[in-house]
Amino acid sequence: MNECPRCQGPIEVLSLGEASTVTCSHCGFADVSVEHQPQREEPESWGEAFNRFYDESTATSDR
Repeated sequence: MNECPRCQGPIEVLSLGEASTVTCSHCGFADVSVEHQPQREEPESWGEAFNRFYDESTATSDR
């Protein structure tokens, strides 16, 4: 892939270890595969989401 599928701009390949993806700095396209599967049966509230984010961000900053 030499050009962006969205805007036909130049594509840049980004790699980290064995993983790599392509991106377009012009329109922001990123060819990143993701899996969108819910992790919980019941939806979480905004308060629960903020608390989870805070807990995960403080655990990451402790490393």
